[in-house]
Amino acid sequence: MRQAGRYLPEYRAVRKGIGFLDMCRDVERAVTVSLQPIDLVGSEAVILFQDIFTPIPALGVDVDFAPGPVIGEPIRSAEQVGALLDPDIGESVPFVFEILRRLRAEIDPREIPLLGFAGAPFTLAAYLVEGSGSRDFSVLKRMMVRERDLLHELIERLEKLTVEYLNAQIAAGAHAVQLFDTWAGLLSPEDYREWVLPTHQRIARGVNRDQAPLILYVNNGAHVVDCMAEAGADVISLDWRVDLGAAAREFGGRVSLQGNLDPCSLAAPRDELFARVRGLAEAAAPARGHILNLGHGCLPDTPVEGVKAFTDAARALAPR
Repeated sequence: MRQAGRYLPEYRAVRKGIGFLDMCRDVERAVTVSLQPIDLVGSEAVILFQDIFTPIPALGVDVDFAPGPVIGEPIRSAEQVGALLDPDIGESVPFVFEILRRLRAEIDPREIPLLGFAGAPFTLAAYLVEGSGSRDFSVLKRMMVRERDLLHELIERLEKLTVEYLNAQIAAGAHAVQLFDTWAGLLSPEDYREWVLPTHQRIARGVNRDQAPLILYVNNGAHVVDCMAEAGADVISLDWRVDLGAAAREFGGRVSLQGNLDPCSLAAPRDELFARVRGLAEAAAPARGHILNLGHGCLPDTPVEGVKAFTDAARALAPR
């Protein structure tokens, strides 16, 4: 959940003087910043440093960051969808898999797990159609009602890419992979069941989960947790708007849970943060498994001592 990032002075030092996309492609720097949270804040897993848009330029799409994804020519026609390339994922982003292999070599002696990730098709399509981030994604939502077949075709193309990308990460050494659907929470439960759930289910069937479990995250998804539990993922990652205890009681027998501390809570005094972490652990106790985590990524102004206190609090929990 963005554990390597702008809140760390050491990250900013490595990132200085290089653009974000170039940083993602720089194997040495990406390995360095991926490893930083292990020793600097006490994280218990290494998360691949990349962006959900890493594989998208290989489709023939012009992408820049300012600071979020900006699409040179938003995709809004059948001709544009038809013109998308069908890349060989191993050849198009070889640096991703080299970074994963390098990370495994670094962390295997310490028995630390390595996590990969990808953006979910609906969220990727939201950016590709809208052209950038948006509060309401009105262009995308108009396409949902006016050009349904076109949007379904775009999402299907992205779905194929996502499965190939996650499986390639697993082959390169990821112990687990996470699917991020940042904008699926914009949808009503009815629209979610049409546009998102079937895609998640097909991805869950297509990913090599006998080799690495799949984690599903939907931001602002408190109203679709039941759908998340139907997706077929091994773990559902919940944001801070979800009642963790209720989710554990209702769905924890089917899926493990991840989450879900509000990232702003990392600014709380150390004792209060310890209490909140204990509360999360107690709430999640009915679930078959629980990964203590934030309910979204660390914000740029997150105090480093708050992240350290969070990991200290996790380690202070008595084993279940």
